[in-house]
Amino acid sequence: MKLPEPYNPPPLVIGNLTAPVPVIQGGMGIGISMAGLASAVARAGGIGVIAAVRIGIIEKDFHKDPQGATFRALRSQIRKARQMAPGGIIGVNIMVALTNFEKYVQVASEAGADIIISGAGLPLKLPSLIPEGYNPKLVPIVSSPRAATILCRRWGEHFSHPPDAVVVEGPKAGGHLGFKVEELNSPENTLENLTTKVLEAVEAFEQKWGRSIPVIPAGGIYTGKDIFRFIQMGAAGVQMATRFVATYECDASDEFKQAYLRASKEDIAIIKSPVGMPGRALKGPFIDKAEAGLKKPYKCVYKCLKTCDYHDTPFCISTALINAQRGNINSGFVFCGENVWRINRIVSVQELMDELIAGYREAAREYAETHGEKTGRQTTSVQP
Repeated sequence: MKLPEPYNPPPLVIGNLTAPVPVIQGGMGIGISMAGLASAVARAGGIGVIAAVRIGIIEKDFHKDPQGATFRALRSQIRKARQMAPGGIIGVNIMVALTNFEKYVQVASEAGADIIISGAGLPLKLPSLIPEGYNPKLVPIVSSPRAATILCRRWGEHFSHPPDAVVVEGPKAGGHLGFKVEELNSPENTLENLTTKVLEAVEAFEQKWGRSIPVIPAGGIYTGKDIFRFIQMGAAGVQMATRFVATYECDASDEFKQAYLRASKEDIAIIKSPVGMPGRALKGPFIDKAEAGLKKPYKCVYKCLKTCDYHDTPFCISTALINAQRGNINSGFVFCGENVWRINRIVSVQELMDELIAGYREAAREYAETHGEKTGRQTTSVQP
C-alpha cells in the first residue's frame, strides 16, 4: 500500500515487517477481534491483531472442551486472516494471565502469526516459548519504564533476544489496566509521560544491541492528530482498539457496537475484575448487580485465568464477556476505552484508516507551516 504525498505518516517497522500505516489494532477478547477485523486492518495497511482469549466460543464444542476448542479456533482464525489479507501483517494478543499461556504461544507461532503481543503480566519467558523453526516478532505490553527495563534486560541476558518492539499502555485504555485504581489519574501516568520515559528506558538497550526497539503508545489515542503527536515524541506508531469496535468488520455483535454508539461519559466505569486488575467498562444492569453483591458464580467452567479464584469473585468474567459479544448485554458487560463516548457512527475499517491518515497529514502540515521543520519520527542512530 503506497500512501500519496505529502506529509505521509511514516511506516511502522518492526524487525523485517513493515506496515505502511503506523497503527496496530489492539487485541480485544472475547471474540471482538478475530479474523474479520484483523484482516481488514491488515488490508488497509495497519497491523491486524486477533485476541486469543476464549476465541473458541465460535466452535460448536466450546462448552464441552473450552481449551481444545480455543486452540483449534486460534489456528483457524490466524490462517483465515492470512488468506483474507495476503501480504498483510497479522498479530495475536496473548495475555500472560491465561492458563496454558505457553500453549497459546506455541499454537499462535505454528499457525503463522507474524507478531505475538503479550500483556496482563510480564511475559518474562516469552522468547523461550517459541517453537524451533518459527520467528514471530515478540512485543510485550508494559505500563511503566521499569517494566520495559526489566523485560529488555532479562530477554537480552537470558535469550539474546531483546523485544522486537514495546507497547506502552496508559490508563485511558479499555479492558484490563496495568495500574491500581488510585494511579489512574496520576499526572505521572499520562500516556505522554509514560511514552517519554519508556523511550528513554529502551534507548540504552538499542545502543547495546545495535538495533531499534520501536515504542508504541496505546490507550486513549483517537485521532490522526494524536498519532502525529506521539510520533513527533519519538514513538514508532500507535496501538488503537476502541475505535475499531465501531467498524462493520469488527467481529462483535451489532448490539455490542450499538452500546458504543449510545455511550456517554457518565456511562463509563472502572470495575474490579476477577483477574485482579481494574478494568474500564460501560455501566449496565450486570455491573450494577455485581457491585451490589447479587452476582456469584456457582462453579468455574473455563479455568481460563491463573489469577482468578471463582470462590472469591462476584462473577465469571468469561461468561459475562461471551454474553456481551453475542449481544446479550444485560447478562454481561462491554469493555471500552475512555474515549468511547466520542464514537457516533459505524464505519468501515478502510474509512477509519483513511480518516486517521488524513488527520495525521493535516496535523503534520500545520506543524510544518508553524515551525518550518520536517516532520516524522525522531530516530536514534541504530538500524532496525
